[in-house]
Amino acid sequence: MIRFLSIFSLLVAIALGNAATANIIHGRVVGVSDGDTVTVIDANKTQYKIRLAGIDAPEKAQAYGQKSKESLSDLVFGKQVDVDWSKRDRYGRTVGKLLLGGVDINLEQINSGMAWHYKEYQNEQSPEDRVAYARSESQAQDKKMGLWRDPAPIQPAVFRRKK
Repeated sequence: MIRFLSIFSLLVAIALGNAATANIIHGRVVGVSDGDTVTVIDANKTQYKIRLAGIDAPEKAQAYGQKSKESLSDLVFGKQVDVDWSKRDRYGRTVGKLLLGGVDINLEQINSGMAWHYKEYQNEQSPEDRVAYARSESQAQDKKMGLWRDPAPIQPAVFRRKK
């Protein structure tokens, strides 16, 4: 019985420890670099460069690049957000889902046709997000929303490789 309680206590401590270290940043958006990158500052005045997970927005020099940036800025600039993050990319940016009042802003960018579902990294998404992002992209494309008005939009990853 004592051994069971010790193992149980250890499991509870591990579970609580994991919950206490959840990867959530709470802060205010103080900058929007483009349609998939923002700067968030937390209560301790720590700044985080956030790359929105699961999406790829047009580059600034690309068609719809400026509109995508404006869309994201209209949604979140100056507002308190939560960032549910999972990793850092090769540029040191925090990669995560931007949430405003529980609304998935990454998904909103896809809904409005201001970003692609970044399928190259879809295996890093939850199955629910993967399906929702893919469905949203398909719907935006069918409705010719945003960048889908272009008869042959170029994915940002392809655009970057050509430069």
